[in-house]
Amino acid sequence: MPRVKVSVVVPVYNTGKYVDECAPSLLGQSLPADEYEVIYVDDGSTDDTLARLEKIAAKHPNVQVHTRPNSGWPGAPRNLGMSHARGEYIQFVDHDDTLGPEALQRLYEFAKRNDSDVVLGKMSTTMVRPRRLFRHTVDACTIENDELMQSMSPHKMFRRAFVEEHGLRFPEGPWILEDLLFVSAAYLKAERISILADYPCYYWMKRDDGGNNTQHRFSPRHGFWPNCRTIVRQIKDGTEASDDIDALQNRLLHRLYHVEILSRTREPEILREDPAEQRQRFEAARELALTEFPAAVREGLPTVSRLRAELLERGDFDGASALAERIREVKARSEVGALRWEGGRLVADVTLDLLRGDGEPLALVERDGKRWLDPELLAGVPGAEDGWEVRDPFRLAYAELVVKDRDREDWWYPEGDLEVRLQPLGEGRSRLVASGRLLLDPERLAGGHPLERGVHDVWAYVQLLGIDRMVRVTGDGTPGAPAAGPALTGGRLALPYWTAGGQLALDVDQRQRGLGPDTAGAAAANTGRGRRSLPLPYVAAVAGGAPARVKVTVSALTLDAELIPAPDGATAELRLPTRLALPAGRHPVTFPKTDTPVAHAVVRDGALLRLEGPAYEPGTGRRLLDSVADNGQVRRVRRRLGR
Repeated sequence: MPRVKVSVVVPVYNTGKYVDECAPSLLGQSLPADEYEVIYVDDGSTDDTLARLEKIAAKHPNVQVHTRPNSGWPGAPRNLGMSHARGEYIQFVDHDDTLGPEALQRLYEFAKRNDSDVVLGKMSTTMVRPRRLFRHTVDACTIENDELMQSMSPHKMFRRAFVEEHGLRFPEGPWILEDLLFVSAAYLKAERISILADYPCYYWMKRDDGGNNTQHRFSPRHGFWPNCRTIVRQIKDGTEASDDIDALQNRLLHRLYHVEILSRTREPEILREDPAEQRQRFEAARELALTEFPAAVREGLPTVSRLRAELLERGDFDGASALAERIREVKARSEVGALRWEGGRLVADVTLDLLRGDGEPLALVERDGKRWLDPELLAGVPGAEDGWEVRDPFRLAYAELVVKDRDREDWWYPEGDLEVRLQPLGEGRSRLVASGRLLLDPERLAGGHPLERGVHDVWAYVQLLGIDRMVRVTGDGTPGAPAAGPALTGGRLALPYWTAGGQLALDVDQRQRGLGPDTAGAAAANTGRGRRSLPLPYVAAVAGGAPARVKVTVSALTLDAELIPAPDGATAELRLPTRLALPAGRHPVTFPKTDTPVAHAVVRDGALLRLEGPAYEPGTGRRLLDSVADNGQVRRVRRRLGR
């Protein structure tokens, strides 16, 4: 009997139909069914969840179902599932999420190859923004890679022997932040952590009933503040204290301070919740910040976050609220230069910056040999009347471009990096900008593999001065119009365009757009002429690439044609079949959804003689040859000359 390589542990409670939506992804894995097991643990469901689970188990020998009295939280069911696990590795999955079809096989093989204690598989999600942690695959790292703190959910693969050796267990009962306690303990103990970023392993998707929306997780009734304190102390016990703002302990605590503490002082929470309730959260956050977090954590924050922390620890709720109002108005702006195809990649220069609510750049002002945060931003903010110094404008500043697969919710990272720099505005003022080059390769973007067929939207994430924004990459193009010419990449057409909202998008393999209306003008202007293939100078292509099949209409005849990379390595050629069931003459060739000819096919005796661009003007000699081409004697002479 094959050994069990992976145990998938799934806690469930009143899951209903979502059990059936999750199950196919767990049971249809590429890993053979006898090499992994799925362990469902029902936490005292009161609906039909248990009956659904038992029905699944009856059909699948590798499925177990265990039950326990309701505990009110996922920790106890996960622990029970671990106690029944036989696999070398344990993968935690929530009952309303799904796995990629090859997730278990890829994660297990990656873990074995690297002898990993913990493996983080790339997550796709509609719940939170994409994490730069998954930009590159990492064979081995430790908690010294503090970007691990970006991913604190339990949806990872853990070596079972490692879990048992260190007695890792989830706290049981209604214990909010149970995942942070378990995962941070694992990070601190692990000797080898791996990140698999080239394949979407885990799909953490928002439910249509909002049942897994994380904004509902904050609950003082479930011990949020004491539990947060427990996690902070666990990190402090596992690392060395230091006054250096870049010491490991302070870098790890930064995540907890930024997410769990400062969230109580910033938009949208401080502006959304009832003021009386939010003041209580504010005071509880303040008490924890003052008693548990070293001063170096606050000092290591970027400018605006450091101001928030100052207002919090000073107890200035009104100042924090006013600052949140002003920061909420800040927008990110993207500027895109001319788009073009180079070597099979869509290329453009991109610049990102931040704008105040009035549309002016968020500026830094030089005064007394120091830089100060834009006084217009702080106008009317209690506690900031004297200004706020920008000690290090580049502190934790970065920006990146990301591409979202609209159909699958996958996020991918194009090549290249954006550089953050100060740009003078004159009169002692400057602004932070992030700039660089978009290099989007449809054949390599998806973890070194081709993008799936579909529409892929281009976004940017920017974090400057402690203000972070996701922004659509937009340009000056007409909404709904092409952003650049089409390209032939890997045997498929890639068509860049501006969406109705003005966002840059790339349609791969004609999911929504195709050669036709987008290229009608360029097609009509083509003056080229070929024999049985016609260069299309408006279609970029890579020499040696694969041809693409396209539908064309020649007069009333619809048939398959090919787009073939031209020898010049820069354009494509349209090739039609050599035999056409058409009368002699010059016939318009069109792509679907357009009446503008892309070429004209000259046909004699059912054979294609040549293709001509719509704007091609044949000379007198050419017209004379065409006029006598129907003469049988002429054709016989031409055939003899050809032999």
